[in-house]
Amino acid sequence: MNDLLIVVPENPPPEGMKADLFQTKDGVSIRFARAPGRGAEKHGTVVILPGRNEYIEKYFETANDLTERGYGAAILDWRGQGRSQRLLPDANRGYVESFDDYVRDLDAFFEQVVLPDCRGPYYILAHSTGVLIALLAAPMMANRVRRMVLCTPLLGLPVSPGTTRWVSHFAQFLYAFGFGKMYMPGRRNRMKMPEFSPAALSSDPQRFARNRATVSAWPGLAINGPTVAWTRAMFLAIERVTDPAFAARIHIPSLILSAGADRVVSNPAIERFSRQLRSTSLLTIDGARHELLQEADLYREQVMAAFFAFVEGTGDINF
Repeated sequence: MNDLLIVVPENPPPEGMKADLFQTKDGVSIRFARAPGRGAEKHGTVVILPGRNEYIEKYFETANDLTERGYGAAILDWRGQGRSQRLLPDANRGYVESFDDYVRDLDAFFEQVVLPDCRGPYYILAHSTGVLIALLAAPMMANRVRRMVLCTPLLGLPVSPGTTRWVSHFAQFLYAFGFGKMYMPGRRNRMKMPEFSPAALSSDPQRFARNRATVSAWPGLAINGPTVAWTRAMFLAIERVTDPAFAARIHIPSLILSAGADRVVSNPAIERFSRQLRSTSLLTIDGARHELLQEADLYREQVMAAFFAFVEGTGDINF
C-alpha cells in the first residue's frame, strides 16, 4: 500500500519501504512503514518514534541512513496525527486523552508488526514526545528492546517552574470544566506550516524546506497546536515518568541526546532525569536545535555517529 506514503522529489523514501495500516484494540487505524536493511550484514531493526505533529515522511532520511548500515527501520504515525486516524471532527487539533493511549499503540505496533515481521534485535530511536512515550512504555519493553537512543526528551518546558505549574494547573482547570477538546489558548496555529526563521526547530534550511514541501503536497499530514486534553495528558505523563519510583523501573540501557540550543524542552529537566537512571548516559550536542534528526550536517552527523556507536557497542558508552 505505497499510496499511503507521500513522496515528493525532495524527499524520496528508502529503498523497499512499504506502508500499511493496523488496528488498535479500541478501533483506531494506525499508519506504519517498514524498510529492510540492505547488504549482507543485517543488524536488527530500529523502531523510530516521532514527536508531536510529526509523520513518517519526515524520517525518510533517517530510515535510509539506518537501512544503508544494515538495520531495518520501522516507524508509525501516532494516533491523531500524520495519516493515522484523527480523533476529533476537526482533524487539525492535536488531541489525546491520555499518553497511555500512545503506549498501547506502541504495544500493538510491536505485537502486530515489529515482532512478527521485523528482524531482531530491536532498538528504539525516539524524538521529543516520542521519547516520553518510550519512557512510559520502557518497563513493559525490557524484554523486547535492547537499547534506546532518546533525542531531546519532552520532560519539561523551557520556562520557570512557576510558569510550568501555572500552565499545568490551567490545563487541568479547563479540562475539569469540559474544555478538553479546545485548543490551549494561544496554541491554535502553532507549528503547522511555519516559514523558516531564526526560531525554527532546525537550523538547516534545506531539510526544513524538504519537510515543508512534503506537508504542502498533502497538508493533512500536519496538525495545529495541542488541545487542553493533550496538554493535560502531557503534564501527567511527565509527572509519572520523572517520579523516582517509576524511573527505577526503567532498565533498558539508554543514551539521551540533548540539543544545546533547544527552545522547546527543558535541558535542566533532561539533566535531572538522566541522573535518576542507572543505565543511561547523557550527551549534549552543543549549538544544535530541538529537531536533532532534521538538523544541519554539523549536528546531525554527531547524532548518527553517537547512535551507531551506542547500539553497536563501539563507543565509550558501555553498561
